[in-house]
Amino acid sequence: MSKQKTTVLIAAIVCICTIGAFAAEREIEITGKYLNFPVKDDADRVLINFKVEDEKVREFTINLAPDKPDYWIYLEVKDFVGKRGELVTGKISKKQLKGFKAIYNDDTFPGEEDLYKEELRPQFHFSSKRGWNNDPNGLVYYKGEYHMFYQHNPFGWAWGNMTWGHAISTDLVHWVEQGDKLLADELGEMWSGSGVVDWKNTTGFQTGDEPPLVAILTFAGGTTEWSKEEPFTQGLAYSNDRGRSWTKYEGNPVQGRVKGNNRDPKVIWWEETQEWVIILWLDTGEMAFFRSKDLKRWELQSIFKSGEANECAELFQLAVDGDESNKKWIFYGGTGDYFIGDFDGSQYTPEGKLTRYSYGNCFYASQTFNNVPKEDGRRIQIGWGLNRAPGMPFNQMMTFPVALTLHTTEEGLRIFANPVEEIEKLYIKEHEWTNVAIPADDNVPAPGVEGELFDIEAILHVGEAEELGLSIRGEEIIYNVEDEELIFSEQRAPLKTEDGSIRLRCIVDRTSLEIYANGGRIYMPCKFRPEDDEKTIAAFARGGGAEITSIKIRKLESIWN
Repeated sequence: MSKQKTTVLIAAIVCICTIGAFAAEREIEITGKYLNFPVKDDADRVLINFKVEDEKVREFTINLAPDKPDYWIYLEVKDFVGKRGELVTGKISKKQLKGFKAIYNDDTFPGEEDLYKEELRPQFHFSSKRGWNNDPNGLVYYKGEYHMFYQHNPFGWAWGNMTWGHAISTDLVHWVEQGDKLLADELGEMWSGSGVVDWKNTTGFQTGDEPPLVAILTFAGGTTEWSKEEPFTQGLAYSNDRGRSWTKYEGNPVQGRVKGNNRDPKVIWWEETQEWVIILWLDTGEMAFFRSKDLKRWELQSIFKSGEANECAELFQLAVDGDESNKKWIFYGGTGDYFIGDFDGSQYTPEGKLTRYSYGNCFYASQTFNNVPKEDGRRIQIGWGLNRAPGMPFNQMMTFPVALTLHTTEEGLRIFANPVEEIEKLYIKEHEWTNVAIPADDNVPAPGVEGELFDIEAILHVGEAEELGLSIRGEEIIYNVEDEELIFSEQRAPLKTEDGSIRLRCIVDRTSLEIYANGGRIYMPCKFRPEDDEKTIAAFARGGGAEITSIKIRKLESIWN
């Protein structure tokens, strides 16, 4: 730990609330970038208010360590250097008072030297430096940069204290964390929403030569002491410096409570009427469609009975089989289910039944990027990778970005997903084999290939096998020939052979395995916990022989190098 820079002016118990429980406060002269807090995950949560020059700027709960911490988290305070800060608790036990006194200010945080080297840290999937993350938010592209916001609890391993964290990438692969941008206030925590480029300055937020970036999000009223009398409402924030700093609109909320815990606004531009279209979940299996000329005044257009395609919904177009003159509107929900249909700017009309999209246990609440240039043309998606990291100072991750396409199949139109081509930036070594027989009830290891991080593409001919597949670091991806089913752990997906073969693509990280089958028709992002010393790859067949038609194995480097 580096030299402590805190100047403690007051560290006093100000009142006794119950036997053994206190409210405490401290004043701190802020001289460094971080306020560092000791955390123990099984300790009681303590409510803390942080004030600067007597103005409340943060309220959060934290599992404050009463003794040796599991790890340290930090609050960024660089904007307040040179000012007087004050920490005030709710009820706190005598034991945790020791942890409260241990809070200190510095230009570094404990564990910073080991950042991204932790045992369970994903090596090419984004995860936040500290704390919990869930839904990706506000995905928007502007001038060579992909902006990814996300639901973030910077103060602990579990869900809570929802803010908008922020990371930027120029290639969808390497991410630079920017810190928390939208913080809980008197209207509530900052829940999910979307981001747009306001090219026409419809909001009037623009102050310079560039159009503002605008975030449209849910203020989750009643989720904190600060907002306990407030409902769930919708509001705006904007940036005039390419997303580096953000200002909440002084007229928030722009949309009051409609029904239930209405939330997760997704916004697109409707060119025909020069208006914004907003999709909002109404907490009842219903979606409301609004239109707005300026994002500040919303007019209800229709309500769509969305059923299982519920929260974190969005609406976008995909070309059928790559034909730009023939596009369909996709209505997509956080569960990975979708409708294919038509949208007229006010109402969505599905053309068929709800269809499943994702078959993995490491996927939810996905979102696609707004404003991707027409010359690129891809519909790029990132999801929340539900993947616990026990014992780590961080928890959960993002799925690897995929490009979505729409294809004609024997079952009708279906969404396909494949990892973005930028993954090739991580290739460091490639191995390839063709036409290798797999004897019955045997396996064929990839000679000389060992590691943790891979992009694997294989075509396996079924032959006489009853089961065949890949063993990746000791964990098996199995294709059951009779049942026409792809299996990994407890995850299953229907899959038919193509000319007697199956195609598998697998991207392998330390704690996740994303499977794309038959050119992306099946998308199966899964949790993955191989043995540390098992680093081999093999193909296998059971009940009869099969064949490796071809297999390419690319070893990947870490994005944190």
